[in-house]
Amino acid sequence: MHQQETATPAASSKKQVRKEIVEKLTGALADYKQELGEKKLATHVKKVSKLISRDLEKSGKKVKLQTKKTATKTSKDAKKAIKKSVKK
Repeated sequence: MHQQETATPAASSKKQVRKEIVEKLTGALADYKQELGEKKLATHVKKVSKLISRDLEKSGKKVKLQTKKTATKTSKDAKKAIKKSVKK
């Protein structure tokens, strides 16, 4: 039949993205929990997740702006082509 994908929504909140990053980093760095201690590791993971989520948000905004700019350029080009064809 039809398979459903469990993808995260494109417009998820900052907190949700941060929580996902914390979960992934905590799982990946579980070996260092004994060396650093649980509190220090949690603190460092929290700081890193904030930085990564900020960068992800910025890159998402850049992509949206670029798509809007290309969309307006193509519509302007299409209008110019129509005007040229009408003049002939």
